Amino acid sequence: MKYVLLILSSLASSPLMAQTTKKPLKPTDLYKQPTLMAPQLSPDGKWVVYELSEVDTAKDKRVSHLWMQSFDGKQSIQLTYGDEPASTPKWTPDGKFISYLSEKDSKNGGQVWLMDRRGGEGHKLTDIKGELEEYVWSPDSKRLALIIKDPENKGKETPKTPPPIKIDRYHFKQDIEGYLQHLHSHLYLYDVGSKKLDTLTSGNMDDSSPQWSPDGKKIAYISNHTADPDRNENTDIFTIEAKPGTEPQQLTTFTGHDINPIWSPDGKRIAYLRSTSDADYFIYQHDVLYLMDADGKNNRPLTDQLDRPVSNIAWSKDGKDLEYVVSSDRIRYINRYNLLLRKSVLVYKGNECSFSDIIGHSLGVWMGKMTTPYIPNELVAVENGKIRRLTFHQEKWLSEVKLAYVKGFQSFSSDGTLVSGILYTPDSVVTKKMPFILYIHGGPTDQDEFEFDEIRQTLACAGYAVAAVNYRGSTGRGIEYTKAIYADWGNKEVKDLLGAVDELVKLGIADKDRLGIGGWSYGGILTDYTIATDPRFKAASSGAGSALQLAIYGSDQWVMQYDNELGAPWKNADKYIKLSYPFFHADKIKTPTQFMSGLKDFNVPTGGGEQMYEALRSQGIPTQLVLYPGQYHGITVPSYQVDRLKRYIEWFDKYLAPQPPKAGAF
Repeated sequence: MKYVLLILSSLASSPLMAQTTKKPLKPTDLYKQPTLMAPQLSPDGKWVVYELSEVDTAKDKRVSHLWMQSFDGKQSIQLTYGDEPASTPKWTPDGKFISYLSEKDSKNGGQVWLMDRRGGEGHKLTDIKGELEEYVWSPDSKRLALIIKDPENKGKETPKTPPPIKIDRYHFKQDIEGYLQHLHSHLYLYDVGSKKLDTLTSGNMDDSSPQWSPDGKKIAYISNHTADPDRNENTDIFTIEAKPGTEPQQLTTFTGHDINPIWSPDGKRIAYLRSTSDADYFIYQHDVLYLMDADGKNNRPLTDQLDRPVSNIAWSKDGKDLEYVVSSDRIRYINRYNLLLRKSVLVYKGNECSFSDIIGHSLGVWMGKMTTPYIPNELVAVENGKIRRLTFHQEKWLSEVKLAYVKGFQSFSSDGTLVSGILYTPDSVVTKKMPFILYIHGGPTDQDEFEFDEIRQTLACAGYAVAAVNYRGSTGRGIEYTKAIYADWGNKEVKDLLGAVDELVKLGIADKDRLGIGGWSYGGILTDYTIATDPRFKAASSGAGSALQLAIYGSDQWVMQYDNELGAPWKNADKYIKLSYPFFHADKIKTPTQFMSGLKDFNVPTGGGEQMYEALRSQGIPTQLVLYPGQYHGITVPSYQVDRLKRYIEWFDKYLAPQPPKAGAF
């Protein structure tokens, strides 16, 4: 918390801050918020290149451009401009060029572009048919390892009348991708000098996460080579020589997933992440840091005793340490595993901040993104246990808005479970009971953290106390806490949510007569479960949710979860009906409820919200259905994002805002 206060103090004392009268954050302010992504450290460690996106309101979309920041913090340079976005920057290993992806001057989607790091115009390097999903430079800067998805219509122009879609796959639909046919993603080798493209892998599977060995002779990647990859979530690590006509070597055989292979600097070992579960499909699991020899031998776990999910592996420059990010109770902090001592050492753990995209810089020095409840992601250096901020892109935007106050809290559920949450209020001091919104995270295997949360911030700035609650099923509290809801949806989670509401009512923060609830995805699903369980909520907003689980089988992308966790509906109809109780007990719901969805959502299709809307409408319960054209599970069009926030506020204001006294009342 000390670091957060220091930053806020420095901002408050700036001339820009002093000249600006801050106003509470409102939905349209989010048009001005920049988003920082994909930092990459130069080979000499002196510069960081990254992408920064901002909203083009005229085109109603975010446009990203490349920036370069000196590691000493003294220089910040914008590299690309114009209408065409530039994304996914990378340094060539010789440090002479910066590459990136752009659709400029391309009929075949995003291509790799190259620019001199000293400045000047970029030029298009590739012209590849098919979707370019990933690219990685070889150590000699002369070749690229590419992951390319098979082109539709075999690379030919789309006919005026598209042919019928023929489906014969078990897992046949996926959000954003749509209906799945036999188009797969494979590994290719691209020679920069000759512009020759060679195929390295093929077959009825998808390959991803390519990583060059330090000597440039092999590429590690992950793939699923089971008989029918659609029927499990297995992935294993393979290596293949970086030349056409060679056969891959399978290094792991775990039946769960092995992902994110990273070579050690000397090329002798590979670090990676492995799931805790070896089931064909199990959503309630953590990733553990593993290490093996480059030939797949001497495989061993490094963080299995931690009982927390880890991510973002990075080797130290000398190969003696492995850095990783730990997701723990409401935060993400940085650890490193020392290979000589065979133990983990804390690098940095703030009370109210979260880290991502960590990269090793030098001995005792790391860099990456950091966010707090009051600052969206910025780049920081972590030097011998201390934080030094590198970028200040959020400063102007933050100088114009007054944010809500954020603090943690804990509560007990009716069965005695201790649950962690985060509370947002318009001011740091609450002098009276407030209209309240419980806004629930999705997943369910995710957690609310001390990070910048534009939805809850905006709702709190509109005059509400807003709570985020990490109910059972969330990560950050151990594997048993995460898998506690296995095949028992809407039971323990609802107890945890209601326990948090009870605590905030008891503390005199939430007004028991003005309680609201809402969420998106699994948060929308839990909204339905909760209002069907407890009638005290006076308004609800359920986004991208479902309640009639019996009818969802085959209409969304989660068939593996249903078959593995619940079993086939025709064999376990009673279980599906039990888990569909918001729909089958819709007559118990008295809460005015708003339902929302993206019309192209294959994750939780629109039908889930439509069914609940109709169930409430037929009973005369006030309800509203809001559908966003062309949107998938996540709402990405800026004007729709703002519209959703406005509709939240309008809906909750209608039922939770203080009512004016009636005529003649004292």
